[in-house]
Amino acid sequence: MALAPKFAGHRLAANNIHSVHTIELYLDYVCPFSAKLFKTIYTGVLPLVEKNYAGKVQFIFRQQIQPWHPSSTLTHEAGVAVLKLAPEKFWPFSAALFDKQKDFFDVNVVNQPRNQTYEKLAEIAAATGVDKKEFLKLLHVSDEPAEDGSLNIGNGVTNDLKLLVK
Repeated sequence: MALAPKFAGHRLAANNIHSVHTIELYLDYVCPFSAKLFKTIYTGVLPLVEKNYAGKVQFIFRQQIQPWHPSSTLTHEAGVAVLKLAPEKFWPFSAALFDKQKDFFDVNVVNQPRNQTYEKLAEIAAATGVDKKEFLKLLHVSDEPAEDGSLNIGNGVTNDLKLLVK
């Protein structure tokens, strides 16, 4: 499946973006099984591929929002914000987010306003070298209507996330 150039940060290739083989990973940041798969690939398989098959294999992270995990959309919006601000940080950010995955499980965010969840995600992004202020600027959702009076205004990554999940 094609990967739009603006989402190139989803690609992790060992020394070559024109690899012979592509492994697509459909992952949700709030799914325990996705975390297990990501950690296995990122820390176990990728080093072997880089050593033994450099230039022949690439991995593509496909953001798969699972709607039964309510914070899934918010965590994936954070991934898109990282892609927009620092694409080279997408995979390290994803690793850090999967490490802190439980912080975004239902019982831990059920009483948390959306923008507060973004603050927690911004801490993770900042720890991987992403500009926290710019990150939050992309994710913040205003409590005021848009100039045209619309109320479903989204944030600075809404349209990109729509493209990724279509």
